[in-house]
Amino acid sequence: MTVVANILVGLVALIHVYIVILEMFLWTSPRARAAFGTTEAFAQESKALAANQGLYNGFLAAALVWGLIATDPTGFQLKLYGLACVIVAGLYGAATASKRILLVQVLPAVLALVFLLLAR
Repeated sequence: MTVVANILVGLVALIHVYIVILEMFLWTSPRARAAFGTTEAFAQESKALAANQGLYNGFLAAALVWGLIATDPTGFQLKLYGLACVIVAGLYGAATASKRILLVQVLPAVLALVFLLLAR
């Protein structure tokens, strides 16, 4: 159960690393504009805001990675914290930006959280 939980936590961390790359470095690229449904003009105007948002996603990924490499109880606490933050942020994002966030961010984080708690 612990192995499955850690794989899922790692997957959530990787999703957020990818989001960091899109938001901080590729925001104005066709790939990021397609992923976030933005126009070229909007992407140019919101580039600094997206980079800031990407930085916060990086903090979420860092907490999860740290949780994976730290020993318990610290590792468990970091994974729990990181997943809870991803879920809350994802629910807010789904309510305010795109329902797709439920599938991309919230569902994987909820699954990881369930397995993390079952492994405890």
